[in-house]
Amino acid sequence: MITVAILTLSDKGARGEREDLSGPGIRELIKRLDARVDYYDVIPDEKALIKEKLMEYSNKVDLVLTTGGTGLSPRDVTPEATLEVIDRVIPGIAEAMRAEGLKKTGRAMLSRAVAGVRANTLIINLPGSPKAIREGLETIMDIIPHALEKIKGSTDDCGSEGRSR
Repeated sequence: MITVAILTLSDKGARGEREDLSGPGIRELIKRLDARVDYYDVIPDEKALIKEKLMEYSNKVDLVLTTGGTGLSPRDVTPEATLEVIDRVIPGIAEAMRAEGLKKTGRAMLSRAVAGVRANTLIINLPGSPKAIREGLETIMDIIPHALEKIKGSTDDCGSEGRSR
């Protein structure tokens, strides 16, 4: 069972002015992973608070999925906060999501999402739009279990047929 934390970054959501559709959308999608959501929070786009939550979760779960704060507005600071807490960047995850998104809209190239590892936890930034979340997660869903195995020290062969496709 994969343990998960979902962190929605939204000023309006944190103030109760907007219903969070993204976090619940992630919860529904990850059911395919044999995953259990242990933590779910909606917080404002505040870099220090985002960092604090990422560090807190990374000691408790296998996978942290953030949603929101990956665009170009001045308050979009999720990638910066993530980069400050991760030990290793995994650029291919965000690159794959952007590449798939570009098949649908040129705006996908504006995403600044990142992914990486802190301790034994995989952290992945997702966009804020429920549609973009679905498309992004569907693109990377199959690699998440394998990535978590490797992060936790598995020495199984990465080149096994069908493992990471």
